[in-house]
Amino acid sequence: MKILLVEDDKNLAEAIKEGLEENSFVVELAFDGEEGLYMAKTFTYNAVVLDIMLPVMDGIAVLEVLRKKKINVPVLLLTARGGLEDRIKGLNLGADDYISKPFEFSEFVARLKAVIRRYKGVASSTIVIGDLVIDANAHTIKRAGRTIDFSSREFSIIHYLALNKGRVVSNPEIVEHVFGPDLETNIVKVYINYIRNKIDRGFRKKLIYTVRGAGYILKEP
Repeated sequence: MKILLVEDDKNLAEAIKEGLEENSFVVELAFDGEEGLYMAKTFTYNAVVLDIMLPVMDGIAVLEVLRKKKINVPVLLLTARGGLEDRIKGLNLGADDYISKPFEFSEFVARLKAVIRRYKGVASSTIVIGDLVIDANAHTIKRAGRTIDFSSREFSIIHYLALNKGRVVSNPEIVEHVFGPDLETNIVKVYINYIRNKIDRGFRKKLIYTVRGAGYILKEP
């Protein structure tokens, strides 16, 4: 699989490249946003790993141009720890997932493989799970054709669960990716209850399940 890595820290970029090549990826590098955008528009990749904080043109601007030009290559964002606003904006623009730096390399590889597996040649901003449709570009969620209103935090949680559909996601993982690392994990339970009332209430088939002692999973009934 061929990956474009857009990262201005050359030491980090080379380290990631070496690790990915050990996992049978072919990796091409770009060190600023403008170069990364040119390469993503010109060549074909299985995925783009895109740092947000880039010189010349930041990663959010690169992502926005790619999606406006209907280039639906899977995008995994590299974000600053606690950068909630950038993460939400990136997801709204059509990023497929994100991981905060510093990260465990094994998790990074797993997330990269997951966004590639999910890609089926359609607009990557849309995720369908049963009769639930989540559109990150339009920032909308529908179940059985009915539009459901969500706060930004609620949307971020349900979108993150959807990106990991069929996999149990732990409370600390949700806190890290939605709220930042400094909040208590019990806040997740509160938000999950809000989301359940909006997504599952009134439907015979439930989509969100609690796995006791492990976390939550969003899956088709």
